[in-house]
Amino acid sequence: MDFGLLIDRINATSNRIIEIGGKVRELVIDEPAREIDILKVEEELGFRLPYSFRKAMLEFSSNFSFRWFLPDEYSLPDNLRGIFGGTPHLGLDLTVDLDKERKEWVENVFFNPHDPYDRVWHNKLAFLSVGNGDYIAFDLNGDEDPPVVYLSHDDGTGHGYILGNNYIDFLNRWSRLAFVGGEDWQWLPFVANKQDGLNPNSENAEEFRNSLGLKI
Repeated sequence: MDFGLLIDRINATSNRIIEIGGKVRELVIDEPAREIDILKVEEELGFRLPYSFRKAMLEFSSNFSFRWFLPDEYSLPDNLRGIFGGTPHLGLDLTVDLDKERKEWVENVFFNPHDPYDRVWHNKLAFLSVGNGDYIAFDLNGDEDPPVVYLSHDDGTGHGYILGNNYIDFLNRWSRLAFVGGEDWQWLPFVANKQDGLNPNSENAEEFRNSLGLKI
């Protein structure tokens, strides 16, 4: 992916949200990480980070945070009414602590690998906290560049859904959806099933961008 294009999409989204009267509470794109920073995190985790996560951290940003909210009075179509904003916070330094939180959920709640619901929480690497107890994580299936999946702690509809084929694919898809909130009810309008990931070319996605007057 062209990370310059990703930054263009971020800025276009931020500018448009402000134009329609919404709030951009935070927009941070820090400098890329150094290889030594990556190695330190990998040492703490005990394994190598996924390939495209590494690449994005080294070439895009070591810490990206973007908090935006629609105006209270802004009306989206009924099928998109669950969307109210976007709050991605993606950072290299967050990874170790977030995965410790995931492991605590596994140890205390989702401990049975034979239970279909519990099993989704196992063999993952959490990298994004949704804020409601759910996480977005890598499915550590043996690939060097594994898919991105959703982990729900409370029977959420999106539990186990694939959001992207890898981290960069996830960023590419999500950025064209203005980084809508990580809670599954905000992004579910943009998926067709559990396997195919976010679809920024879907009818709902086009309707969403048109409703905001957003060209990304």
